Amino acid sequence: MINAEQNFTALRLILPPAPKPLGVYKPCLIDGKYLYVSGHGTVKSDGSLIIGRIGQDMTAEEGKLAARQVGLAILATIKAKVGSLDKIKRVIKVLGMVNCTPDFEKHPFIINGASELFASVWGEDNGIGVRSAVGMSSLPDNIPVEIEALFELED
Repeated sequence: MINAEQNFTALRLILPPAPKPLGVYKPCLIDGKYLYVSGHGTVKSDGSLIIGRIGQDMTAEEGKLAARQVGLAILATIKAKVGSLDKIKRVIKVLGMVNCTPDFEKHPFIINGASELFASVWGEDNGIGVRSAVGMSSLPDNIPVEIEALFELED
């Protein structure tokens, strides 16, 4: 069994505060053996947001780091809901939305920031699921990346 908490500690990363809903929705929901995580944004450790449009205000590399930060926000929500990253069996699906200029074409590269984080926490077999990465003309508060995900819980 993979020890996600040990893997996370070895990465020496810091979780931001688990984001509070900005509308009428739940940050996550358990249904049977699945944990559905609502769209998360670029919450930093101090609670502020990374802002900007990829291809205009930030580079692809900066966008990838922003997606990693979204992944950290998702991990914070998971820990707040179930108490430990070890309670996740595997990543099922990730949907990444990229706030970018119309000519930007590297959406998958951006979302790799979160996917690589998940793979490093749960391992390649359990940390990589199916995925979509799409471009958007805007996202809430002008964040560069929003990601929602589906996880399978341990029995």
